[in-house]
Amino acid sequence: MFIGNDLRLKKRLVVLVCFLTAVFSLSIFAARGVMTDTLMKEKTAYTLVIDAGHGGIDCGALAADGSRESDINLTIAQKLRALAEFYALDNAMIRQDDTTKSTSEEYSEHSDLVHRVELVNAESNPVLISIHQNSYPTGQPSGPQVIYALSGGSEAFGKLTHANLITMLDPQNRRVAMPDDGSLYMLSHLECPAILVECGFMSNFSDIERLKSTEYQTALSAVLAASYIQYSTGTIHT
Repeated sequence: MFIGNDLRLKKRLVVLVCFLTAVFSLSIFAARGVMTDTLMKEKTAYTLVIDAGHGGIDCGALAADGSRESDINLTIAQKLRALAEFYALDNAMIRQDDTTKSTSEEYSEHSDLVHRVELVNAESNPVLISIHQNSYPTGQPSGPQVIYALSGGSEAFGKLTHANLITMLDPQNRRVAMPDDGSLYMLSHLECPAILVECGFMSNFSDIERLKSTEYQTALSAVLAASYIQYSTGTIHT
């Protein structure tokens, strides 16, 4: 893994900020007609929909130290939302806190997922980023991975985002972006561009230490924001 200490992480964050700024600047230039005709093909005004996976009584995966996936998902989602607001990107969040009106007896994971799909579909030209964490029975697997829907635009967005995550945060990672096999309800029930980002493994000690770090959460959100800007503006392609 690329992060061995705080100094290396801070240096990487500086690079990420420059990366995000450069991507956004390129999108502005394209909008003003400065870039080539190839980059000026028809664009759509998208809404970035941010889904912090799980939440409320559904905490998702648990780390050995008791850390909850739902908490980490929400923190990264909030940071991504803050970047979207800073860059004046149309956006919406599926959940903004960890409250729930359901009791444990009333909760239905299926009903919750159906509701989330309805919220995504209610937005204008949505593009979904669903934020999750992975888990495995043993502690060996590590690192991020992107799973993309079969809907139009999802594969390009998923592969772009995965490549950015690997390049910027985990260059030794050999995982590849994968299509949804039908097991992920949200991805298989949306027609808009949609990806699910497994940011790391709750079952891996090194991953969970990073995932709990404010600096690493910021780095993740910066890569996701830059990837969305790249995809939605068409200014940079992999």
